[in-house]
Amino acid sequence: MVDVSASMVKELREMTGLGMMECKRALAETNGDMKAAEDLLRIKSGSKASKAAGRIAAEGVIGAYVAADGKCGALVEVNCETDFVARNEDFIQFAKNLAELAATKKLTDVAALTESLLSNASENVEAVRKALVMKLGENISIRRIGRHETEGRLASYLHGTRIGVIIDYTGGDETLGKDLAMHIAASKPICVSKEQVAADILAHERQIFTAQAAESGKPANIIEKMVEGRITKYLAEITLLGQPFVKDPEQTVEKLLAKKGAKANAFTMFVVGEGIEKKTENFAEEVKAQMGQAK
Repeated sequence: MVDVSASMVKELREMTGLGMMECKRALAETNGDMKAAEDLLRIKSGSKASKAAGRIAAEGVIGAYVAADGKCGALVEVNCETDFVARNEDFIQFAKNLAELAATKKLTDVAALTESLLSNASENVEAVRKALVMKLGENISIRRIGRHETEGRLASYLHGTRIGVIIDYTGGDETLGKDLAMHIAASKPICVSKEQVAADILAHERQIFTAQAAESGKPANIIEKMVEGRITKYLAEITLLGQPFVKDPEQTVEKLLAKKGAKANAFTMFVVGEGIEKKTENFAEEVKAQMGQAK
């Protein structure tokens, strides 16, 4: 039996938004398996998918660039160690420059980006990054690139410096593109349409919904209908086309696009630190370690 620590309970609470004792019991029942405990809580409580995707787990910024003609653009995530450096103008400008470089030079690989020359610079990106590390006193890393090129038009939106969106669309106008990008930042769909939802994601949700419905004790044919209803609702929640439009919740994005004679082709959304496990610092242990090194 795994000893369930307070930090494990805290992490599960942040992921699910449920109570301390519920989380502790779930961890004990699943022998400390965080993912299994989360699934168990979802089955028992009927709660929605994990809140973990919304958590910010690292510092940094998103750099965004869209060409004047709207035909190419890119997002680049650059990470640092503290929010102090994340607010530094040189650091923010570095991320913007990287996004422009990735877009204009057709770069989608971080390694290739680091070897490329920045505009009007005699040094490559890696040399500039190292100089910035020396100047700001923190490790700085380029994490990922999202580049788009289109026959239609691109629009971008930055929510502060921590959430960035680029959307590829056809039809409509610039205002529609900006509205769609802002909607994505606010509502965080995972793809454009239900056809694009990965089969393994759908299978996992179906398994959870089936277990939830089985708790009701209703007949199998009723349970099947309940599951299909929940799947339909889930697909509407996670797809751009199925979501209520943030500026007019009375209509879905799909209906908005139909009215405008427009189509959403693809999008990329980056949230700083998404999926990164941030190291939890134990101040007392850190001091002990430093004292031991000083001996």
